[in-house]
Amino acid sequence: MFGISRKKIFIVLLLGALLGAGCENRQPPPAARPLVRYSVIKGERVTLNTELPGRVSALMSAPVRPQVSGILTKRLFEEGNDVAAGQILYEMETDVFEAVYKNAAAQLAVAEADAFSARLLAERYDKIIRNNAVSRQEYDDASSALRQSEAAVEAAKQGLESARINLGYTKITAPVTGRIGRSFVTPGALVTAGQPQALAVIRNLDSVYVDVSRAHAEVMRVRTAADKAASGRDAGTRVRIKLPDGSIYTRLSPAQNADGGDAEEIFGELLFSDITVDRGTGVVNIRVKCPNPDKMLLPGMHVRAVFEEAVLEDAVLVPQRAVFRDAQGSACVYVLEKDETGGGEGFTTVLRPVQVQRNIGNKWLIASGLQPGERLLVDGHIKVRPGLAVSAGELRPAPSEAGEAAGPVHAENNKAAQR
Repeated sequence: MFGISRKKIFIVLLLGALLGAGCENRQPPPAARPLVRYSVIKGERVTLNTELPGRVSALMSAPVRPQVSGILTKRLFEEGNDVAAGQILYEMETDVFEAVYKNAAAQLAVAEADAFSARLLAERYDKIIRNNAVSRQEYDDASSALRQSEAAVEAAKQGLESARINLGYTKITAPVTGRIGRSFVTPGALVTAGQPQALAVIRNLDSVYVDVSRAHAEVMRVRTAADKAASGRDAGTRVRIKLPDGSIYTRLSPAQNADGGDAEEIFGELLFSDITVDRGTGVVNIRVKCPNPDKMLLPGMHVRAVFEEAVLEDAVLVPQRAVFRDAQGSACVYVLEKDETGGGEGFTTVLRPVQVQRNIGNKWLIASGLQPGERLLVDGHIKVRPGLAVSAGELRPAPSEAGEAAGPVHAENNKAAQR
């Protein structure tokens, strides 16, 4: 058949049968274990803080207003400088007030002269009334005239004192010690007593208030931490001020720090919280008093008040990418358990539900579900499922991160968590 012998056909069929039997007996190679990365959980010292936005207001603010009406003639201060209580800031025209003062002095002299004459007459009648040389009515009239003249003297003295005070008001002085702002008037302006517009405003900036508005629940947590601090049961609630650029307010300026000076943090004091809660928003106002030695905190500035709540000595911090949500929305992680059958790098994945308390930097603070020393799967979640055998290697932090992680971690400034 087509020139092929039966012997050749038999050989071809026999080879095909042998090849088919060999393929049926061959076993598929074992599947390779997926490679993942893990990190060993370590307890860290964490300071839990609450950071609230606030606005700075002056400890003491005093507007400068005239006490009498007149024309300004001089301004005796530099805008933006510190002034002392009683320092003369403005001067007014004094001609009218000096004339009033001199007139009041003259009226006092007239009243004193009238009183002197009435006193002599009353004393003379007092001597001769015993001999009935004058009538009782004349004696009473002399005594009454003396009392009227003495009262006129007192009235004239008060008029003179009032004129002296008004003359003194022509020199407008600083009511308090502090830093004065810009002047709203110039020499030559007409000012009136009790006018609504201030000539300038003086603010005492040695210490300032930081007014914070926050939800009642957060305020209660801050107050609870403060009560624990007062009773000595906790590390203490201290209020630090974070400037608009994100830096913490310290006593030394950045230039001084560059020269080797140690920056000293400035802590504020929680004074009180408002006694009412806003019905519409549920917000409570709280006030912090903070020293301001460098006058860097200015009224109206937006800052952030950092309230220290507690210090956790063995807190568990995990990267945020290691935590995911299951179908029910619960937070879960994968923990690697040693698999002796897989060699030195063989592990088995275990699904573990955890309770997340808050974020610190780019890490989560775990309240429960993990313990220091366990292996936490960090990279490779899409490759695994519960109970899967994997090969894993430890994920080492960068040298800079390792150095920063050696110190305490703060909830508001977790540098060790930055990757």
